[in-house]
Amino acid sequence: MTEWFRPAGTTARDGFDLAVVPGEPGWSHTGLYVVTLAPGESRTIETGGSEYIVLPLQGSAEVTSAGETVKLDGRDNPFAGPTDLAYVPIGSSFTVESAGGARIALPHAKAATAYPFRRIGKEQVPTELRGAGVASRQVNNFGTPAVLEADSIIACEVITPGGNWSSYPPHKHDEHKPGEESELEEIYYFELQSEQGAAGNNEPIAYQRVYGTDERPIDVLAEVRNGDLVLVPHGWHGPAMAPPGYDLYYLNVMAGPGAERQWLISDDPRHGWVRDSWTSQQMDPRLPFGGQ
Repeated sequence: MTEWFRPAGTTARDGFDLAVVPGEPGWSHTGLYVVTLAPGESRTIETGGSEYIVLPLQGSAEVTSAGETVKLDGRDNPFAGPTDLAYVPIGSSFTVESAGGARIALPHAKAATAYPFRRIGKEQVPTELRGAGVASRQVNNFGTPAVLEADSIIACEVITPGGNWSSYPPHKHDEHKPGEESELEEIYYFELQSEQGAAGNNEPIAYQRVYGTDERPIDVLAEVRNGDLVLVPHGWHGPAMAPPGYDLYYLNVMAGPGAERQWLISDDPRHGWVRDSWTSQQMDPRLPFGGQ
């Protein structure tokens, strides 16, 4: 464990499998809870000054806020395609309940404006295939500005087939440069699976890299497993590497101090040329996951 790498279980508290909130040392804008609900169990949360997304990782749930209940059909696991989700505004409370049991991610971010509580169906979530060759990956854009109306939170899911690299070329978004780069801190939450047909006892692994500059140093090279977390307060991040045999899922949660809610990045100039090489390569035929 380092300051920015949090292995599974190290942030568990108050009945949450994972808990990171704005206001921790060196961390200002974003948060994430992951909670496992037994059949019939519920959890009520006061949003306070943060807006929330209720995102089933496994199983289905109902979310109730301000007297209104929405049903989230959920999915079997994070690799099964996009899921229904719910948006919950600041200054409210919500209860999430699962009749059959579920594992729920609750990404959140500090916000100033309350948008309406609502359900977003999985059919409204665009699936993007990004990169090419061994840099092929799938992005479920459920919480990006073009899809979700919100005050500050930006979120998406990335699925990387075994043997591929994502979050690549390395990039950053830690400076306010109008029209070029946004200032956003970012959470990476990881889950993994063995490729179809894998037999025997195995423990899926992947790797995440974060590095900085002389002026703002940061140095993370983490071997990640199910339930692990990497925080990116600043600096270049990527690649996220899925070794052969193991598919990699991560949930990204971003927010920052800027007045505009937008995701603008700068590639590491030493490696940005890699994007040009994709024009001559094919998309990985294993994509998309979930039959999208």
